[in-house]
Amino acid sequence: MSHTPDPYAKPENPPSGTPAVQVTGLTVTAPDGRLLLRDASLTAHPGRLVALTGPSGAGKTTLLRALTGLLPPGTTRTAGHVDVLGHDVFALSDPQLRALRGTRLAYVGQDPGSGLNPRMRVRSLVRELAADRSAEAVAAILTEVRLPDDDGHLAARRPGALSGGQQRRVALARALARRPDILLLDEPTAGLHPELRDEIGQLLQHLAREHHLAVVFACHDPAVVEQFADEAVQLGVHLPPPMRTPAARPSAALTAERRSAPALEVRDLHVSFRGTPALTDVGLTVTAGSAAGIVGVSGSGKTTLVRTAVGLQRSTSGTIHLSGTPLSTGLRGRTRTQRRRLQLVTQNPLGALNPSHTVGAAVGRPLRLHRRCASRDVGERVADLLEQVGLRPAFAARYPHELSGGQRQRVAIARALAAEPEVLICDEITSALDPDTGHAIMDLLTDLRERRGTTLVLISHDLSLIADRTDTVTVLEAGRVVESGHTADVFTDPQHEATQALLGTSAPAARP
Repeated sequence: MSHTPDPYAKPENPPSGTPAVQVTGLTVTAPDGRLLLRDASLTAHPGRLVALTGPSGAGKTTLLRALTGLLPPGTTRTAGHVDVLGHDVFALSDPQLRALRGTRLAYVGQDPGSGLNPRMRVRSLVRELAADRSAEAVAAILTEVRLPDDDGHLAARRPGALSGGQQRRVALARALARRPDILLLDEPTAGLHPELRDEIGQLLQHLAREHHLAVVFACHDPAVVEQFADEAVQLGVHLPPPMRTPAARPSAALTAERRSAPALEVRDLHVSFRGTPALTDVGLTVTAGSAAGIVGVSGSGKTTLVRTAVGLQRSTSGTIHLSGTPLSTGLRGRTRTQRRRLQLVTQNPLGALNPSHTVGAAVGRPLRLHRRCASRDVGERVADLLEQVGLRPAFAARYPHELSGGQRQRVAIARALAAEPEVLICDEITSALDPDTGHAIMDLLTDLRERRGTTLVLISHDLSLIADRTDTVTVLEAGRVVESGHTADVFTDPQHEATQALLGTSAPAARP
């Protein structure tokens, strides 16, 4: 792996014995008295990577935000100190904090796409914050984060034309372009395929070692923490484990006729962004009551495919059928019933939740809109849906900014389930969840197949999850379907080199 050190060169390296970050006994409390963070301590030195681990809701994001001097709105630091580069961040004036965050401290959040101006192109997004705004420096930064752009097409795209993994790397490029001393990352490898995940981990190691950055990152992936972190800080050991629903096999109640009929069928789909093909002649058939997986490297077209299927992205040609009924390529041409029957849980839930609406309002809206229960029963139904995804009913009174990334993801799942869809599409829904919570969510979705016959479409870079939880799999490469079939067959005997590269030398064992 090659690197270009010049874009991040520092005038001099700080002494290695001096901590760049020192947190002692930090406790953060919500307005209602809830502890968001309890007695947290952390030390990060230049040249080293520190991982923050723990279950969803343990306070990892709160701790990262505390290092920037910005706690969630309404919260209070009730104990502890935070020292960053020799400064008590809570004692700094607003101009001093802005100067610290603008030049020496860089933060990349868990939903990086929501922080990218949708009207700006990639090259402008990186140049906006760069210490060196030359075209050569911008190109070097993009190459460094594994976004090489030899033909200039990617740099000319806007965020809406990027995959979730590409948006994450653009956000990382913006952070690195400022030449910071401290890099703070919230789930930097979530939603990335294994090879790219390892490359980003290696990049973070390179930045820490060669450019003397102190890197602090929150992570749910034990393999990433074990392989790349120099130290790990575990938060939230006092939290109860998530509820688990006993796993169930697909319902035997589904008739053979229904099991053989397609619930969702995409044919000859073509999608372009400003003349650049994103999908070419793509087909996807998902049998009613089954679970289908979609896999491929970041930028292969997975998210574009499902966004087009649900009507959020218009196609240039092709057809989409829901239980044999043709659908309009845009939401405006679809009936309310059609929209209800086909639901998508997106990769970045923060951008999908209205920040001015409570969790209860967000989950309750589809219940009212699609008349899934009487008005007097909405509150009780919301509480039931929240409990299904492992959240207490009291979460209904909270706002999105009061939730962790994993909690927001579970709210988004609950909102989709409220519509009682026939086809539920999930785009990397476990990437921001700790393993126990991720398994609990997947058990819930499997249970839905058993009880309701819900058809599932799962996008994931976790090939073990796809192997264990799906019946069929479709492999995308550069916007084309290169292989598809029963998951066990494809993973046991991959035919295309793209599938072989995804699986590596050892394919995960698919369930029979």
